[in-house]
Formats: sequence, C-alpha cells, structure tokens
Amino acid sequence: MTQSVIPPSPSVEDYAAQLAANGDESIFERNDPVALFVEWLEAAKASELNDANAMALATVDADGMPDARMVLLKDVDARGFTFFSNQESAKGEQLWAHPSAALLFHWKSLRRQVRIRGVIEPVTDAEADAYFASRARESRIGAWASDQSRPLESRAVLEARVAEKTAGFEGADVPRPDRWTGWRVAPQQIEFWRDRPFRLHDRLRFDRAGDSWRRTRLWP
Repeated sequence: MTQSVIPPSPSVEDYAAQLAANGDESIFERNDPVALFVEWLEAAKASELNDANAMALATVDADGMPDARMVLLKDVDARGFTFFSNQESAKGEQLWAHPSAALLFHWKSLRRQVRIRGVIEPVTDAEADAYFASRARESRIGAWASDQSRPLESRAVLEARVAEKTAGFEGADVPRPDRWTGWRVAPQQIEFWRDRPFRLHDRLRFDRAGDSWRRTRLWP
C-alpha cells in the first residue's frame, strides 16, 4: 500500500501548542491594522526560516485570468505595502492595466496569515532610485540584463548578457533602468487569520472607512 502524503490531523497536544501561541484576545480590540501587521511581521522575522517579508501578489491579466507569484515586501507604512520589480514584466503589465491587487503573507512557523486587498499606486522616482541604490551591485546589473518574463533561449544567453552589462558598467555606478520601479498597495481591506484548536480559527478584518478603519470579527 502506498503511504499517504497527506499530513494527519493535528493531535490534542498539537492543538494545545496552537492555543499557547495564538490565544491572546487583545488583537480584537486593536484599531490600527498596519501597526498590528508590523507586530506580526517582527514576530515572523524571529521565527521564520527565511524571507519573513515574502508575500504572494495576485493580479489579473488582460483576459481577466488570475495570476500570482511570490515577491518581497520592501516597505510598509500608513500609505501601504511597497514592492519593486521590472514594470515590463508580466506582473508589471498587469498592474498598469488593472491597478488593483491582493497580497497574502503566510507565516507557517506562527500559524498566521494576513490577506490584503487594495489599489495600486506607483512609487515616486526618488523612492525607486533610493531602493535600487541599496541593492547589491550584482543585483542592479541583473536588472539591466534581464528581459523579465520574456522567452529565454538558454541560461548561457542570460549569463552572456550579464557579462556584457558587467563590462559595460566597469568602473561606473549602476543607475536604475527606466523599466525598473516600485508599486504600493494602498489597502482597502486587511484580514488577520491565526490558527486555533479544532479549526475554530480567529479572523479579524479591517475595512477602510475614510481616514479610519471599521473592525469586524469573522466566523472561522
């Protein structure tokens, strides 16, 4: 008989550990979802194996088909959640055509997730320049070398392009290419989810209401 690859249901002991980690009821008294998100992100940085700032970015293409990929959150404040990429990539084209998106953070070590839906706003050139300058030189060269999301004949072609750009920038700074920029997801809705015993999970949703937020506890 082939062994099942489906994990077994949690034991009573597993559920007890979940309760110890996620039993604080005070989150349901919070009024600032961005501040709560930052607290959860800081906790994830201490417990996740890597890339606690990784998030799934969901968009739609010209045919209305959904698309998703993992990207890295690079900034968060009251304005929203910021990430950077090549605007000529598939995601870039989709964001310009349909300027709304959804984000999902899943922190397995904490048994928590955060879902965000909002409208897309491009960052300023100054913001894009500042973040691009902070990247490793090799990453900046890679941004010049890659025709992101386009067909690639072989790895050798990519490596040759990188070598060409490396030589071209020898002894000089590597500026931000025009096609490389950033976007901010201005949140309209933020939902916090955390694992609780026996699938009776906690869900807390914040909906934008002018300059404030409306808070709603949801059934699991």
